[in-house]
Amino acid sequence: MVLSIDLDEALIDKIPNNTLAITHHPIIFGGLKQLRFNEYPARLLQKMIQKNIASIAMHTNFDQTHLNRYVAEQVLGYPIVAREGFVAYMEVNDTFERFADRVKQAFKLSHVKMVRCHDTLNRVALTTGSGASLIKEIDADCFLTGDIKYHDAMEAKTIGMSMIDIGHYESECYFGEILEKYLINLGLSVIISPSKNPFTYM
Repeated sequence: MVLSIDLDEALIDKIPNNTLAITHHPIIFGGLKQLRFNEYPARLLQKMIQKNIASIAMHTNFDQTHLNRYVAEQVLGYPIVAREGFVAYMEVNDTFERFADRVKQAFKLSHVKMVRCHDTLNRVALTTGSGASLIKEIDADCFLTGDIKYHDAMEAKTIGMSMIDIGHYESECYFGEILEKYLINLGLSVIISPSKNPFTYM
């Protein structure tokens, strides 16, 4: 059994036949109308079928039940004071600058992309992965999530909500270490594969 945030071609080539791969992200996000085996994701599916590799993807269910809490409490060091669906809330009570620096250090970010509308932050919302579509539902001074786009930032400025982009991969890369302990408790042998961020930075 292999745990990984994603299944990529390098991992599929590496793992043995007849393996169960438990991942955070599914290979297929939308419906497939046809399979072109020289394209993504059909190329990966073909290799999985040839090697009899089974796949279970946890994704948003795991975000809601485990990942948000782990990132808030274990990575950032704040208890969750409220939860609403895919959003976890923390009481920060700090300056924006100190909190942004804490986020930068916790996620090992080389730089921090942010929308600053406050000098001090009290209530902060968190959604791991890509949660910017939830902006209208957020009741906080600042929203931490990944994949913040230009128009998300413009909307946040308009409504006066600070945002910090914690990175999609960076906020979800803890998937394997969280799930591993549960599987070990069931007596299952687990290998955590270090999935690679598809982005590189200069």
